[in-house]
Amino acid sequence: MYLKNREDCMIKELINNAESKMQKTISVLKSDLSTLKAGRANPTMLDRIQVEAYGGLCPISQVGNVSAPEPRMLVITPWDKSLLKDIEKAILKSDLGINPSNDGSIIRLLIPELTEETRKNLVKNVKKIGEDAKVAIRSIRRDANEKIKSLKKDGHISEDEVKKGEESVQKKTDQYVKEIDTLVVAKEKEIMSI
Repeated sequence: MYLKNREDCMIKELINNAESKMQKTISVLKSDLSTLKAGRANPTMLDRIQVEAYGGLCPISQVGNVSAPEPRMLVITPWDKSLLKDIEKAILKSDLGINPSNDGSIIRLLIPELTEETRKNLVKNVKKIGEDAKVAIRSIRRDANEKIKSLKKDGHISEDEVKKGEESVQKKTDQYVKEIDTLVVAKEKEIMSI
């Protein structure tokens, strides 16, 4: 009886660890999708942009306040006005493709309307990001299955336990792949409806 409980604990721990990694993958996916510009001003669009400040690189949100006063405009109010040029430079170097407007105290970013071609390219990018997340989920599944098989090889668990463990990992994989598909479809609809 004790051995059976130990086997269950070992497999549950592996599955919980794999699920935790899968949840992190979903979090990264959500973050990546939120930074894509979809025609609407969203402060999270700037999350990936790093500004050279105070001897290092800092996210824009750590050197100023980012707000969206209008649907197609972002306003950055730096806490230290001497960083205006550095923030502007970081935005110009980024992949956003937006020209900042600096009035000496704040920076305005006007988000352009999306053309049909831009929308299609964004949708392709969304699909690629989604596919990368699925690859990461499948890699986590493969690692978990290998660990389960190594437990069998070391004599810690039986063949039946291996099957149960692999089935559990597959269910988790299917669940998270489905969630990725849902997130990707929602982002595609958002991009195409703007």
